[in-house]
Amino acid sequence: MRRATLMLAAAAAVLAGRGAAALGAPAARGLRVQQRALPRLFCAGQAPSGEKTEEEKARLKAERDARKAAKQAAKEAKKAKKAAMAAAAEPPPLASIGIMDAELQDSQRCGDYVTIQSQGITGREYTDMAELTGDMAGQKVWIRARLQNVRAKGGSAFLVLRQGAFNTLQALFFKDKEQPEMSKRMLKYLGGLSAESVVDIYGELVSADVKSCSINSLELSIEKAFMVSAADAMLPFQHEDAARPLAEVEESQGTERPFPRIGQELRLDNRWLDVRTPANNAIMRIRSGICRFYRESLYSHGFVEIQTPKLIGGESEGGSEVFRTDYFGKPACLAQSPQLYKQMAISGDLGRVFEVGPVFRAEQSHTRRHLCEFTGLDMEMQINEHYSEVFPIVHDTFKRIFHGLEEHYADEIAAVREQYPQEPAVISDEPCVIKFPDGMQMLRDAGVEDVDDFGDLTGAQELELGRLVKEKFGTDFFILADYPSAVRPFYTMPNPEDDRYSNSYDMFIRGQEICSGAQRVHDPELLRKIILSKGLELDKFEDYIKSFEHGCAPHAGGGFGLERVVFLYLGLDNVRKAVMFPRDPNRLSP
Repeated sequence: MRRATLMLAAAAAVLAGRGAAALGAPAARGLRVQQRALPRLFCAGQAPSGEKTEEEKARLKAERDARKAAKQAAKEAKKAKKAAMAAAAEPPPLASIGIMDAELQDSQRCGDYVTIQSQGITGREYTDMAELTGDMAGQKVWIRARLQNVRAKGGSAFLVLRQGAFNTLQALFFKDKEQPEMSKRMLKYLGGLSAESVVDIYGELVSADVKSCSINSLELSIEKAFMVSAADAMLPFQHEDAARPLAEVEESQGTERPFPRIGQELRLDNRWLDVRTPANNAIMRIRSGICRFYRESLYSHGFVEIQTPKLIGGESEGGSEVFRTDYFGKPACLAQSPQLYKQMAISGDLGRVFEVGPVFRAEQSHTRRHLCEFTGLDMEMQINEHYSEVFPIVHDTFKRIFHGLEEHYADEIAAVREQYPQEPAVISDEPCVIKFPDGMQMLRDAGVEDVDDFGDLTGAQELELGRLVKEKFGTDFFILADYPSAVRPFYTMPNPEDDRYSNSYDMFIRGQEICSGAQRVHDPELLRKIILSKGLELDKFEDYIKSFEHGCAPHAGGGFGLERVVFLYLGLDNVRKAVMFPRDPNRLSP
């Protein structure tokens, strides 16, 4: 009874708003003990005193959410106001400017040129970075170059400018307290330039010690900077990665930060980027040098340069490996060589002729030394008595090539060897000529198996013979003469003493063939006989045979593959590195 009375009193106290304090300590303790039973005393849906109803809770939550939203809105408004103030303080976006306008005014010191479309001539003198010397400090110059890289942070910007593939110069800009707006604009502009873009930079040359650039005694203090041509921000690969020596790339593999391997196919797909690297740019220049010295040598020996057709009505080599096409309803093909036309030129009394031109071979050869299109260095000359009269001229030509490259292309060779290390190729003072049977015996003596006295050499046998010749005679360039007739074309003169052999030869660098040559058949009846013996059709060669029916001096010559010469002279691992845009069975672009 007392317990019930206490509970009722507690309830009454709560309802009266007095709470536990109105009951005294004993009653309060009883209240706390019995609190859980209290809800049973109230009607359903009625909240005990001191608790919120669901409606009140919902209202309070809505109020809290509203306060939170108001606070967030105030924060966003403050942020927007701050951004607006910053935008107001920021100079307006740079407008593109014509190169003529950039030259005539001084108010805009940086920005993108309007596309140069030969709008005029400024008279501006551009400085070649290769001509910069330490005593030019203090001079102001315009330089057009590629932006190799840029680092802009805080109040400074550092650029590396590159001309060609070999010359690099550091350019820099520091914040100028006297011209804060201009400085801010310049720093922002320089920091936004993309690597490999073409830029015009004007500034003062300053003495410096810059170990990271090829021009290490000067740097350029930037006063003006304009974009000539922008490169995409995302390139297929970075210049530094493509130029890195292979040894460094391999050594980095397995470390925490390995250098990326830039595969050959990716390089060839973006060849214009690949050729910007020092080594690959140098290879193209060395290639040009080989053509130069080849021409100079043959001119000095009384040769005449000719140009022969590349679109012909029949196979120039008598084989089936030709690219066929339609010539106004008639079958035609791309020339496998200028062979037949060189000989016709001899019949035309030009005496000594040469050509530098394209050659096409429809060969499904997926090797590191074969191409479907290459540049032929062909030559043909009258002989008096023996085909070996060719040897001194060819040997002298290659001595001039080797020595000329060493003298005039030393920097380019060094650039190639830095990325693709290889020992220099060696050529003897006098021609090194080895008879085919003697070469086969050298291989046998060295333990080489499957040597065929009347067959062609395998690639492995050629390499081994090259090693043996270098070891014995101290030369990388040599001639292997008197090849078996069975492995030579129909126009090759047979050996009069043993027709199983022929008056022919191959020439090698580092144990790999660069030239195939021979004395040619100039007797029309013998030529017909050999053509038929090879199973070829006479009517396809009537014009060729006719040129000998009208009288023709004995002659011999050969055809060199320019790409092979480049690739073997430099000791590259693949002939595709020796041509700008290679064509092989899998590649027809770019």
